[in-house]
Amino acid sequence: MERSFLTIDAHENENAIRALSAPVRVQLLRLLCSKGPMNVNDMARSLDLPQSTVATGIQILEEAGLVESRLAKARKGSQKICSAIYSEILISFEDTAVQKKDDVIEVVMPVGLYTSCDIHAPCGLCSTESVIGLLDVPDYFLDPQRMQAGLVWFGRGYVEYKFPNNAKVLNKDVRAIEFAMELSSEVPGTNPDWPSDITLWVNGMAIGTWTSPGDYGDKRGAFTPDWWKLEGSQYGKLKTWRISTRGTLIDGVSTSNVTVSDLALAQHSSIRLRVGIADNAGHTGGVNIFGRGFGNYGQDIVMRLYV
Repeated sequence: MERSFLTIDAHENENAIRALSAPVRVQLLRLLCSKGPMNVNDMARSLDLPQSTVATGIQILEEAGLVESRLAKARKGSQKICSAIYSEILISFEDTAVQKKDDVIEVVMPVGLYTSCDIHAPCGLCSTESVIGLLDVPDYFLDPQRMQAGLVWFGRGYVEYKFPNNAKVLNKDVRAIEFAMELSSEVPGTNPDWPSDITLWVNGMAIGTWTSPGDYGDKRGAFTPDWWKLEGSQYGKLKTWRISTRGTLIDGVSTSNVTVSDLALAQHSSIRLRVGIADNAGHTGGVNIFGRGFGNYGQDIVMRLYV
């Protein structure tokens, strides 16, 4: 396979560390790196393991972002072909100095409180009580009722939020900045195999892209209201972008070389966060942004400034 490298921050990416903690899952990664893409049955035979053990191990590796899978035709129906994403993984134990609470400025932004947008259908907004406006009509994204939204979705485009730059007000330097939110792809109905490249921009600069595996509707989200149809998007993945002096990480995995100094935070009284699908995205599978009252986490978009 083509050589690709991953640096894991041991202090931040617990999912990847946990995925690598089991010898069976390490065996699976070594097999995929040496033999290339394989299906679950072939892996089970090669390692003399039960198929259920392999399937569970692959699922954990997928959730940690270490393995990717695709569906392919089989003799009967379809089969899942799995590939290792990285050929070498480095775990970094550098001291990241745990922040005191006084050193963190946190701001929570409702998902409907965006200040600008460029939206393409399929699209819509929901409060915890009802749909806001009409589905698949982008003009409703300008409706004042959008401030009540707990779920926002669109096929292409973006929404942009303006966070207050409280570090500038307090005359403090920002050493790192984080954005955390629950996201998934967007498809009419749901489809767990519907990849989408979801990008974040800060102050006009692309900081990193996460590829959502799909649009999840297999079960009701922990906070999703009962009136919301089961055939609709139910929950997503909680993702955290962290920009520091060393670059940008998504859930502790390096994603770009953009540093906090590149954002010129001291020059602006607000911090602009854009969430959307880039024009050159390889997977244009849309985006769901889950806020308070929806999804599995019931939280809005959180920004943390480490000063």
